[in-house]
Amino acid sequence: MNIALWLDRAAKAAPNRSALGHGQAVVRRYGAFGERAARLAGALAGFGLVPGDRVAIFAKNSPAYAEALFAIWHAGLAAVPVNAKLHGAELAYVLEHSGARLCFVSGDAEGAAADHAPPSLERLLRLDGPDFERLCAADPVPVSARAPGDLAWLFYTSGTTGRPKGAMLSHGNLLAASFAYAMEVDPIEAGDSLLHAAPMSHGSGLYIMAQVARLGVNVVPESGGFEPDEIAATFAAWRRMSMFAAPTMVKRLVAGAPDFDPEAIRTIIYGGAPMYVEDARAALDRFGPRFAQIYGQGESPMTITLLPKSEIADGDHPRWLERLGSAGRAYACIETCAMGEDGTPLPPGETGEVVARGTPVMSGYWRDEAATAAALRGGWLHTGDVGAFDEAGYLTLKDRSKDVVISGGTNIYPREVEEVLLTHSGIREVSVIGRPDPDWGEVVVAYLVGTAPPAELDALCLSRIARFKRPKDYVFLDALPKNNYGKVLKTELRARDRLRTGPGGTP
Repeated sequence: MNIALWLDRAAKAAPNRSALGHGQAVVRRYGAFGERAARLAGALAGFGLVPGDRVAIFAKNSPAYAEALFAIWHAGLAAVPVNAKLHGAELAYVLEHSGARLCFVSGDAEGAAADHAPPSLERLLRLDGPDFERLCAADPVPVSARAPGDLAWLFYTSGTTGRPKGAMLSHGNLLAASFAYAMEVDPIEAGDSLLHAAPMSHGSGLYIMAQVARLGVNVVPESGGFEPDEIAATFAAWRRMSMFAAPTMVKRLVAGAPDFDPEAIRTIIYGGAPMYVEDARAALDRFGPRFAQIYGQGESPMTITLLPKSEIADGDHPRWLERLGSAGRAYACIETCAMGEDGTPLPPGETGEVVARGTPVMSGYWRDEAATAAALRGGWLHTGDVGAFDEAGYLTLKDRSKDVVISGGTNIYPREVEEVLLTHSGIREVSVIGRPDPDWGEVVVAYLVGTAPPAELDALCLSRIARFKRPKDYVFLDALPKNNYGKVLKTELRARDRLRTGPGGTP
């Protein structure tokens, strides 16, 4: 089934319902949204594209983004959404690697795209202005028939450790992920709204389809991004609004949003990186029981485990803090466990690599058989994350496998140390890495944003965790390096640390 059928049906069944919003205004109803997608699909077919061809989108968030996305699927093509904050050279790699024939761009991104377009790209199409309106006036075409296994979305990873890989997400994968979201994370009623303040090219965009299926409204802030004042005003203007946010965005909203009625918020879904317990408690204190957590990857889009609103808010549960620090339990459509190095599932409480299998999991990586074989060996998606499940099935993530610090032959998980350091009132952000050491192999080093005497941090750690986990050095920065999705770049911190200490690891 082609996921574009959801919009086609909505346009016929509820043409006057609000569908797309910009700021505080409705800009498209379902009848017009569906018609424009069908006409834009006709324009794409007129360029000679055939089902299975790839079309990229390199643009900031906008209502037209959703129109382009559904038009691509309507025509039987595969979408390649690319984060608009990428450098032109990074864009060039994705365009060349995906074999995209066309690329939609917003006006502010057109120059970078034109300067770095590979020979395989046939044309750039502006996603705004009179040219786009002419495309949306082409003769409409019917929805192209697609099988559940046909490619719908090439989801390129953030590439923090090398070239990004294109996770192949089929129509069936997107259907399963959408069902999981609408059933377990944030049930949607007709007329409910979703605010896209995070990039539509990644996490936030993966929730567009469920909104359409349930006759909800997809809303883009006027700025196209995340500004706490604007977010607060937009929440107040719409009915039962939700939003996907990285943990760093939640922190900014807690610290910077003006006073407004929390009742305006239906759900804030956070994911993309762990939320530290202290930050989650601050968010609950500020906005109340309106938070849900998801854990997933582009390879299993937003869909491995979840911690629902009811459990995040259940402060009376005897294991509440423990569960608040977890990534929740498996979605109904997923099997997941911690796996040992020998490829066997581990019992509760033991730490191993988190693996998953189920209907949302990708079929593999585009044009990369070796990476596909490694990631999907044994029929499981190997996430590269390290964690443990408790007896009740709740997953506690330790770290990425590459981020574990091995000191004196013992594994030290940075997140455990980070959680402790963040309880100090003077520390706003922290990231823990391993530094090479001639005696211990590695020692723990903490990079921090904030102010605090190292002696106080030492005492705090010694009161909460084993002595051998205590950082041997504290380095204060004005800001931690992050990628375009708000994830701290430990690779960059390790590189900075090598410059500070030299190859031997001694400052």
